[in-house]
Amino acid sequence: MKSPLKMKDSYPHIMPDLAQWPIYKLSEDRHNFVEEVENETIKRLQEKYGEGLFDLLEKSIYLEKIRIKDTPWRVDPPNEALFYKKLQNKLNKNENDYSHEELQQVQSNVLHTLVKRYVEEIVGTFKISTFGFARRFLTFLFSRLLGNRIFAGLSLNSSEKLREKLKLYGEVDTLRALFEKGTVIVVPTHFSNLDSIMIGYILDKIAGLPGFSYGAGLNLYNNGIAAFFMNRLGAYRLDRRKKNAVYLETLKSMSYLSLVRGTNTIFFPGGTRSRSGALEDKLKLGLIGSAIEAQRQLVVKPNPANPKIFIVPVVLGYHFVLEAQSLIDQHLKMVGREKFIRNKHSKIGVRSILRYIWNLYWHGSEIIVSVGKPMDVIGNFVDSQGESHDARGNKVDVRDYFKLEDHVEPNAQRETEYTKLLAERISEEFHNSNIVLSSHLVAFAAFRYLLHEYEKMDLFAVLKQPVEDFQIPPDIMVQLVDQIRYLLTELNAQGRIKLSYEFDQPTEELITMGINKLGVFHRFRPLKYNKEGNIVSEDFHLLLYYHNKLIHYDIEKHIHWNTIGTANSLNKKFSV
Repeated sequence: MKSPLKMKDSYPHIMPDLAQWPIYKLSEDRHNFVEEVENETIKRLQEKYGEGLFDLLEKSIYLEKIRIKDTPWRVDPPNEALFYKKLQNKLNKNENDYSHEELQQVQSNVLHTLVKRYVEEIVGTFKISTFGFARRFLTFLFSRLLGNRIFAGLSLNSSEKLREKLKLYGEVDTLRALFEKGTVIVVPTHFSNLDSIMIGYILDKIAGLPGFSYGAGLNLYNNGIAAFFMNRLGAYRLDRRKKNAVYLETLKSMSYLSLVRGTNTIFFPGGTRSRSGALEDKLKLGLIGSAIEAQRQLVVKPNPANPKIFIVPVVLGYHFVLEAQSLIDQHLKMVGREKFIRNKHSKIGVRSILRYIWNLYWHGSEIIVSVGKPMDVIGNFVDSQGESHDARGNKVDVRDYFKLEDHVEPNAQRETEYTKLLAERISEEFHNSNIVLSSHLVAFAAFRYLLHEYEKMDLFAVLKQPVEDFQIPPDIMVQLVDQIRYLLTELNAQGRIKLSYEFDQPTEELITMGINKLGVFHRFRPLKYNKEGNIVSEDFHLLLYYHNKLIHYDIEKHIHWNTIGTANSLNKKFSV
């Protein structure tokens, strides 16, 4: 039986000179990189659409005009409507006014103008001075927010105390070794807008790794301070409102070329934050596919410094998520439609954020980062030497996956299958590397108990029940958690999940620990003890959100309700 995980120590930085970081070198060559992305995007679009280029441009401009009208953002350029109107006028000028050659030239000019605008919007920069300031500031901020006491240790030198709250587990040694063997893509789970900052900080300060390029939603740039830092910390800008083919191709070209240049990257394969609170199991294939394309290019034209691309899944674990209320409501609205009734507690305002900071100050918390097994772009696991091994443990050469009779040529169908396979392997490793926190455990147990109490109702009917009518006696909770804990221990022994250090505690203490940490930010607690010592909930929506972290393991199918004593309101037995 595997014991709960042991935390990794902090590491010395493998590349202390920031001027040697690939992200900095890319930024210093931004002008040439932008031009390279423009040319690559235009070449791809011309090859893909050919004579259909006019229709492509017309549709893209139309979609952009709809976006400007329906979903304007403060960060949008003030001249956007006029810009697209001029492009449309160029395209729609009477065809008789142009010769065939002139029409082609007009289309080419419009395409160049549109792509150039997108590239300039997407590609960011990296400034060493800004990064140095951000590193110091975040150390100070996280030390304050994650500390056990409000006034504990107010000096800037708080790295050791902070280290106790930012816990790093998993294949960190292998990850560090791979930086000498090729280009690393870290693919984390995504639960909060804090994820990009958090994962970047932990990889830098604790894992001792060079900076990563990463995507940041353009909506985050509505805030002037956030925009200032992200513009200078290696972020590339993503506008999820833009669904047209020209924009998406530009984004793929940027990702592909930055990887070929050896730029280490973070991207969230789920595409956006998990609305349900569950681990992602349906991943976006676009940017994953660019990694496979980049690896093929490195087979054709090897880069001695970065001959191979490595994919490293990372799972983030929080006891509470700032946006949990709004996220779970979005999920329930999407899946329930007319059955959904918005929770009266769901709005996040300034007071909510201040309460979040206060609770972090007062109660203290921790953030868990679990580094999964690194793999190549086909999904084969790799060792610390960067060597790939198939499912039987045999060494394989990733170059062979791109060859046909010793020739390397693009094959869209083959690479589409590779992309799907890689996405499946990433999702599997998310589940295997997921670390169960005490808060996840108690939330799962309590919500399963709630569903069992109202077993004849569907989910949305259960969520409408009065929270005042629900309570779990502590002895019932202990019996239920004991069963779930045993099942999780079995999964852990099989390598299908991981258990936090908290599982060293007796069940009663584990439950108390989980309830005290669960959703501590929220005004209405997912779980708490009432005056009689029973466990109650003030918000079923939030309880569902935190419960969902464990829904992919079929644990509920193996709970033996007939062995658990009945609650005060229950006079029945139930067996799975």
